[in-house]
Amino acid sequence: MGWWEVNADTLARSRFVVSPLDETLACLKLLHAGVAGHPGERAWLDTHRPAHLRRMAADPVTALLVDAGLGRGWNADFLTPVPVEGLSFEEGVARIRAARPDEARAGLAVAVGGPLPAALDRDDLPELAAALLEEVWAEAVRPDWERRRRVLEADVVARTAQVSRGGWATVLDALRPGTRWLGDNRLQINLRPYPPRELSGAELLLVPITPQRYGWVSWQEPERYALVYPCAGTLADDGARRVPAALGALLGPARAGVLALLGTPMSTSQLVGVTGQGLGSVGRHLRVLLDAGLVARRRAGRSVLYSRTPAGEVLVEAGGGAGGEPD
Repeated sequence: MGWWEVNADTLARSRFVVSPLDETLACLKLLHAGVAGHPGERAWLDTHRPAHLRRMAADPVTALLVDAGLGRGWNADFLTPVPVEGLSFEEGVARIRAARPDEARAGLAVAVGGPLPAALDRDDLPELAAALLEEVWAEAVRPDWERRRRVLEADVVARTAQVSRGGWATVLDALRPGTRWLGDNRLQINLRPYPPRELSGAELLLVPITPQRYGWVSWQEPERYALVYPCAGTLADDGARRVPAALGALLGPARAGVLALLGTPMSTSQLVGVTGQGLGSVGRHLRVLLDAGLVARRRAGRSVLYSRTPAGEVLVEAGGGAGGEPD
């Protein structure tokens, strides 16, 4: 297994970063694989993957680049630069475009695990990768970025609160499958037989993404390391984003929107991020729904999660055929 030695200084410098570039990279991996992690991803793939497949069929060199650089067990390093807090997508993708051609080919060779296909022995690989990411961002990520950003920020809020309650080890132990805190300053990052790395005094960045099947690590030795992980609050599918008109008329659109989202257990902070409503408003809606027996709450470790009760399920399903309006 691969693990990092993370001392107290590194943990003290650790922080969460929301990265539009890493979200777009993860979405490109999702488009390439075509395997959804939940109904919302399936709906997104049905909308965007046909155009992606047509694009790849028309540009076999870029298709080969994606397969070599992002479609296997290891990502090519030049495609996954360590994020910088506050960096826009445009600034992030410029870093990929600025990669040296020899670095790009070397990173792809590591990802492939052997010699590169002859078609990838060229100097414009960084430009091809950057241009593709710009298309994915413009067509499939940016139109929904504000909502994605709220989901990612809600995850950061929830995990930051977890740090204050249980410490960094509690958070690192539950980021994604294959990642866990081993004790003795050791953080397991995956199950692969990679040699350990010593991160004393380095900066550790934790980067949430919404696609649920992905995660990776990157580094800029010796100063900065990043661990990209799937966030806890997934993007809801179209049915969850829209509130049946009858349900909205009964409960009010905002409260009905909260109930519609709770088909999957969520914390208060995640609901705040997904809905865009204030913490006080979400809390009031949850109290009314709890008193009415439409939602239940339970503890998961140190977090409190809310979900629909059978009565809440019946109410949402009964209103489902009545048309919709945005929540």
